[in-house]
Amino acid sequence: MEFRVFHRSGECRARVGEIKTAHGDFETPVFMPVGTQGSVKAVSPDDLKHAGVEIILANTYHLYLRPGHKVIERLGGLHGFMNWSGPILTDSGGFQVYSLSRLRDISEAGVTFQSHIDGSRHFIGPEESIEFQKALGADIIMAFDECAPYPSDYEYVLNSVKLTSTWARRCLEQKDNQGQALFGVVQGGMYSDLREMSARELVDMGFDGYALGGLSVGEDAKTRLRVITDTIDLLPDDKPVYVMGVGAPEDLVECVMLGVDMFDCVMPTRNARNGTLFTRKGRMTIKNARYSEDKRPIDENCGCYTCSRFSRAYLRHLFMAKEILAYRLNTIHNLYYYMHLMAEMRQAIKEDRFAGYRYNFYELQGKEVVV
Repeated sequence: MEFRVFHRSGECRARVGEIKTAHGDFETPVFMPVGTQGSVKAVSPDDLKHAGVEIILANTYHLYLRPGHKVIERLGGLHGFMNWSGPILTDSGGFQVYSLSRLRDISEAGVTFQSHIDGSRHFIGPEESIEFQKALGADIIMAFDECAPYPSDYEYVLNSVKLTSTWARRCLEQKDNQGQALFGVVQGGMYSDLREMSARELVDMGFDGYALGGLSVGEDAKTRLRVITDTIDLLPDDKPVYVMGVGAPEDLVECVMLGVDMFDCVMPTRNARNGTLFTRKGRMTIKNARYSEDKRPIDENCGCYTCSRFSRAYLRHLFMAKEILAYRLNTIHNLYYYMHLMAEMRQAIKEDRFAGYRYNFYELQGKEVVV
């Protein structure tokens, strides 16, 4: 992987860069749709490409359990298995194991847990996580980390940071020169001094990029932005910065302003399946009765496949009838919105007008600008 920054905003820390991988290049800041099971729910690889998606995320934990990393390796890795020719990032499995707090036991060796599918017992440590991600063949892989729940007391988070650093070193030792980039994951909860401790230890190890983990786990937006602001200054300027699991449109705008390069979240796809659609003027709940005879598209300024062909009335009918097509058309629109949002921000940065773009974003949404 190669990363270079080719334009910096003259107004804030926002920047436009490019990441080169064996499966293609993409500009940053970038949003990565989540393909949990090797599939972005409800859409095909062609749908993703037409929406402007360049890189996707897949979940190591889920693919390890089903169909198994060795099966995927034998079938050509994730790229061949799911017929996606672009870059792929895989998470380490750490966050999924975190979500199984009642079914896991953590030690310095790793995590023993019960499968959420059939209750069988499994073990994942740093070495196993890297082995799984090698087999999946992702372009960017993540170090195994321990995500502290929110809220957590200081002592628990301190131990979590120490464990994350220990595991990170073992991940680096396990990594070989297969062309996969390895990112370290900064932890530390909402404690600024522990975030600094984690960041400094990981930077000393020398990863290809750095992620901020342990966010969007229940904290408020103001706290989240404070943590990101405090931490990002501690990371190398010549490496990409990835904030994991953050995905509301306003959060993306604020984080881009702070200098974040990469994002992922289930928000556009999950909201689509629940009937919530993103537009320039805010969120639309398509099941509302007022759309039952509305001939307009979701957003008259949107160029997606859904908006160019179907009315709000038809989309409401599909959703209320629980037709499968509703989930596909809604997801196509939300993904296009997210890709277009990121493209607009990149263009605004290149033209040194990001401050104005940010103000207009909030004005169109009918919200006050975050201070």
